[in-house]
Formats: sequence, structure tokens, C-alpha cells
Amino acid sequence: MTTRTAPRPGTVPRLGTTLARLLVLVAALAGTLLAGASPASAHATLTASTPADGTVVALAPKQVSLSFSEQVALGADSIRVLDPSGRRADDGKISDLTGGGPATYGVGLKAGLPDGTYTVAWQGVSADSHPIAGAFTFSVGAPSATSAVLPDQAAGGGAVGVLYGIARYLSYAGFAVLVGGGAFVLLCWPRGADVRPVQRTVVRGWLVLTGATLALLLLRAPYTGSGKLADAFDLAGLQAVLQTKTGAALTSRLLLLGAAALFVAVLFGAYARRTDPKERKDLAFGLGLGGTVVAAGIAGTWALAEHASAGLQPGIAMPVDILHLLAVAAWLGGLTVLLVALHRTPSVDRSAVERFSRVAFASVVVLVLTGLYQSWRQVGSWSALTGTRYGQLLLVKVGLMALLVALAWISRRWTGRLAERTAAPETEAQPEPTEEELEEQEDEAALDEAIEEERDPERAAQLARQRAAVATARRKRTRDADLERSGLRRSVLAEAAVAVVLLAVTTVLTATEPGRTVEETGQGGGVATGADAIPAAPGEIRLPFDTGGANGKGIVRLTLDPGSTGANTLHLFADRPDGRPLDAPEVKVNLTLKEKGIGPLPVAPERLLPGHWSVGGVQIPLPGEWLVQVTIRTSEIDQTTVEQTIKIG
Repeated sequence: MTTRTAPRPGTVPRLGTTLARLLVLVAALAGTLLAGASPASAHATLTASTPADGTVVALAPKQVSLSFSEQVALGADSIRVLDPSGRRADDGKISDLTGGGPATYGVGLKAGLPDGTYTVAWQGVSADSHPIAGAFTFSVGAPSATSAVLPDQAAGGGAVGVLYGIARYLSYAGFAVLVGGGAFVLLCWPRGADVRPVQRTVVRGWLVLTGATLALLLLRAPYTGSGKLADAFDLAGLQAVLQTKTGAALTSRLLLLGAAALFVAVLFGAYARRTDPKERKDLAFGLGLGGTVVAAGIAGTWALAEHASAGLQPGIAMPVDILHLLAVAAWLGGLTVLLVALHRTPSVDRSAVERFSRVAFASVVVLVLTGLYQSWRQVGSWSALTGTRYGQLLLVKVGLMALLVALAWISRRWTGRLAERTAAPETEAQPEPTEEELEEQEDEAALDEAIEEERDPERAAQLARQRAAVATARRKRTRDADLERSGLRRSVLAEAAVAVVLLAVTTVLTATEPGRTVEETGQGGGVATGADAIPAAPGEIRLPFDTGGANGKGIVRLTLDPGSTGANTLHLFADRPDGRPLDAPEVKVNLTLKEKGIGPLPVAPERLLPGHWSVGGVQIPLPGEWLVQVTIRTSEIDQTTVEQTIKIG
């Protein structure tokens, strides 16, 4: 027979090897998933435009078109074209030009536009509900100065963006407390349904989630549009929001919260008052089934409107996202209610803590599996994991999760010690009360007598407060003398503190452009906005040259629009070192795809303006790394050929 030495009371439990094994397993699964990544998108990004950014066209086009990586929602004023003086040059009529190709939208231009530089500013909402915006320029005839003023505030930024972010955080927190608190009572501590602090905590979760959802609904119009806080109360804007996917999701959430209010009322009313075990069990089953459906529905309002609904495998991603949110709520919300119970009701059952420990473990398993899938879907590669803001935030979240699991392991060990102590024989002699405890008991008895004898109501109330203070102090000392419960409270409090930070990181993460999209579009960061949102033209290269003669130095800029297989428009600009156009007597272009043995394909651009040549209908038969050779002659005898590869398709 083997014996086990009892641990010393008051010491922190040691972490076992199981946690380390779990983390190694997570790392191995992450490596497997990330190694097999394939393309996807979430935030929409501008991929091409006609005219392209920075190009000069001989005649004003009839319309400006913009192509995006996915469908975007545009309003009546989402694409604006400003002339050199800053006045509107478009007719305000936006049309969908998508057809069977990329998501493309156009806006018509007014007739008789003068030469000069035009600014195109756009703003919309991507399929994952986040606002996007940007701007670029093109010139008619020749570049000119422009007085067009663009907003310096990023899409979804400013005071409205801050308030919207706070409301998002509070909605997640309220959901976790509401769902996790209800699950904790039904699954772990049924007696807690009749405990007032537990009731208040869950009800506050419902109130926070409801208030945050209303705030999100009101702030949605200025968040995705003007950025002005006053527009939150614009009924026309609210009506427009209700017609969007996000507006429908928020409205559905409010309706489901009505059902959740009924659930809370029954849980803390009829269920708490039931004394018959069979009736209580039947009601618990009904509450559990109905509560799960309502909780999954509320979680679905996030999945249907945010990252999970756009990009790769949305049919799988949305159910996974719902499971992920439910697991977060069961763990973090239950943890919150457990912390309240440990601090406000020291008599919380040891068995309740043990049952919650099992629920938390199951939640962690679900979180690991669903989190790995979400990470693969939104990141896709090791370079995106470390080189993008989304990936870096994800690493922070993983670190916080690991810390939270470690703290949960400590709490589990404290729970085990509590069980060992509770299982001790009940016939053990109880310790004699100390002199201080005897004095407090005598003081309470004296105060009780004084309250009964006191006829002055004010004096009696004062004595009653004194007695309550004495009783509270005695209960606190008794609670703190329980080393196992005290250690459990401290570890659960540490878990709750980390959970608050983890929830904040998650909120920021859901509003950040996925790393996979960043890498695909080559942005290296979030979506550019405001005056800096000037994307590089598709298929653009810059080639310095020197023909060796007088005035023979300069830079050639060449663009292929849209930079994909099929017909392209080629523009070529030659500039002197001081930026002035260089009107060379002759330029020639050859295109070669060496890996497929195609080319060189000669291209003969025509001169449009001094230093500007162009040709349409340049056919690119296959995607790949094409070698572009530009021959430029600056005099009868001085010429040179420069070359560079360009990725097409």
C-alpha cells in the first residue's frame, strides 16, 4: 500500500507536466495547419482601378472604376472624384460592374472636364462589416497641382471609433457573463440560483450586452460613414443601417436578448424556488436546452456579420466561430461568477468548484481546436504570423491563453486540496474559539440586547450597523483563515484579471485586418486610409537609365493595367532627374516569360504627350514573372536598354 504525503497548507501548487504536453501539442497542430495554408481574404482591399493610380490619360474617361478583392457595400456617396480645384467631377451614380470577374464598381464623370490631376476618394464596408477607405490620383492631359482636401481621419477612427470599440468590448464581456453565468448555475452550482450576488452578476451581464448592442446600432452609421458623433441620432442613417447585414445581426441580437431575459427570470425565479428534486431536474433540462439555443443564436449574430462570414470556407467558419464564442463564455463567464461566489458567499460548495473545473477544461479543448482553425484561416503562413499586426496580436492572445491555462491549473490544484480537507473525518475535534472570537461574540450579543432595548429608531439603526460591521469582520477573518479557499480565491482572481486583458486583445483582433489578406495585397499593415491611402498602380515598375549622352539620365515608369492575364493597357513615362518629362525620340518595349519560353513579345507604345507613351490591348497570355525590357533613345546615337521582372496574375 502506498501512502501520499499531504501538501503543506498555504503553498502554491506545482504545475504538472500535463500543461507542458498540452502546449507542445498545440504548437505541433499549429505548425501542421499553417504549413498547408491556401489563399483567402477577409477585409476587402482595392486591387485595381481604371484609370490606374498616377497615370496620365490623353482624354477624360467617361467613368472611373474600382476593383476590390471581395464584394463591398457602397453608399450613394461612396466614390467621389474631385477635380484640381476640389469640386465634384463625378455624376454621383455608382454602378456595379462586377459581372463574372472581380468585384468592380464604377462612377460616371461629367462631360467636358478640364486637364489636370483628379483625386478619387472612396469609402465602403467590407463583407466582414469593417469600414474601409482610400484615395488615389490620375491626370488628364498632364499632371497639375490640386487643392482637393481628403479627410485625415482613418475609416472607423476618431471619437466614434473609440466609442464603437468600447461598445464592442462591453458586448463581448456582457455575453460572456450572461451565458457563462447561467451555465455555471445550471451545470455547477444549482443552489447559486437563489444567491443574490450571483443573480446580480448575471443580470448585469444581460444589461451590459443589451446596452452595448443598442450603442453599436446607433454608432454604426457614423462609424462607417461621416465619423460625426451627432449622426448617431440621425433616423435616416439608422434606417440605412437596419438594411445592412450588420444592422440585421444587431437587431436579431436584441430580439434574442428578449428571450434571454425570460430565461434569466425563470432561472432566478421559478427554478430557484423549486424544492421537489424531479421538478427541479425537469426545469433544469428545459432551461439548459432553451438557454443553449438562445446563447448559440446570440453568438451567431457575431459569426454572421464579421470575419467568419467572409473569405475562406464561411460555411465551416461560422459554426466554428459560434463554438469558439460559447466556449469563451462558458469559461470566462463562469470564472467571473465563481469569483463573485468565492468573495461574496464563502459557503460555495466544493463540488461546484470541481464541476466548473471540468467545464473549464472542456472549454479549453474547444478553444484550442476552434482557435487553431481560425488562426490557419486568418493568418495562413508563418511570415504573416510574425510580420503583420493581426499575427502579432494573435501571438499575444496565445500567450495570454497559455497564462490563463497555467493559472487555471493552479486553481484546479487548490480545488483538489480543498477536496482533501473536506474529505477528512468529521469527528475531528473542532478548535477552541480564540479570546478575540469570544470577545466578538460577546460584543454581538451585547449589541443585540442594546438594539432590542433602544427605543430611539435612529440610535437603534446605528447599533444595527455596528453589529453588521462586527459580523462582517468575523466572517472575513473566518474566510481568510481557510487557507485552501483563500488560495483558490487568489488564483481565480488572477485568472479573471488575465481574462479581462484577453478579452480586450480579442476585441482589437476582431477589428484588425487578417494577416492573410495583408500578405496577399502586399500592404504590410492595415488598410491605408485618408490622404495616405494611395495604392500602387497594378503592374508598376520604375527603371533608372543612362544612355551616356547629354541629358541621357532619367527614370522610366511603366504600368500594366489591370496587371493580369488578357488585355492590358501599357503606360510608359520618362522623367528627367529633376522630375520634368523627358521627350525621348524613341522607346520600345519587349515582354518575355522565360520559364514558359514565351517572347520576346514586342510592344510599340504611341506618344501621347511629352514624356508619356501608351498602348492598349497588350495581351498577356499566361501569369508569371515577366521580364520587361525598355529600350530608350535620347539622341541619334545614344540609347540604352533597361530591364526588370514584373509579376502578372
